[in-house]
Amino acid sequence: MADATIKSGPHRLYKFGPAALAALTALALLAGFLLPGGLLLSLTPVTGGRPLVRIWMDPGERFTIRYIHSVEHSPVWETHSVDARGIIHIEEERYLKLGAGMGQMPGVGKLVRRGPYEVIEDMHRPTGDFVLRIGSAGVDHTLIWRDRTINLTALAPHTAVQLSARPINRLQRLRYERLFSTLSKSDGP
Repeated sequence: MADATIKSGPHRLYKFGPAALAALTALALLAGFLLPGGLLLSLTPVTGGRPLVRIWMDPGERFTIRYIHSVEHSPVWETHSVDARGIIHIEEERYLKLGAGMGQMPGVGKLVRRGPYEVIEDMHRPTGDFVLRIGSAGVDHTLIWRDRTINLTALAPHTAVQLSARPINRLQRLRYERLFSTLSKSDGP
């Protein structure tokens, strides 16, 4: 009798093993589709086509656009964040010299000095999706994210791109994590 119990135990597991494994796999995939995975920031030409750049971010995480001001010929850093709904906010502007089209807006942020830089900080002003006209060599629009850089001017000079963000699921995030593991380290302050 003990012999029959031993033989029937593994046999039952064998019957339910594939079904249980399939159910667990289906559950894991479902969770991957349903669980939030952060946000996807895309830079897409306004004329259409595939995005030039896609990066995944966590809600509240920041990215920076660095460029050389066309009139003052000095560096400018614009730091943005993306909230959980995918809305882009400008958080800070940093520059060596105040240039054309720049400066503090009444009631938005506060102007401070950090070393040689003038900084408008604590802005947290929603911009939503916005259009950036990528400049030519010398303007060198660069996207900085997690201490990594993407030279936008090298990718698409004289191109208007729309920056937009949207929530993504956990499986999509895994895909983008692998894609962006090879970006170069930043040389910004």
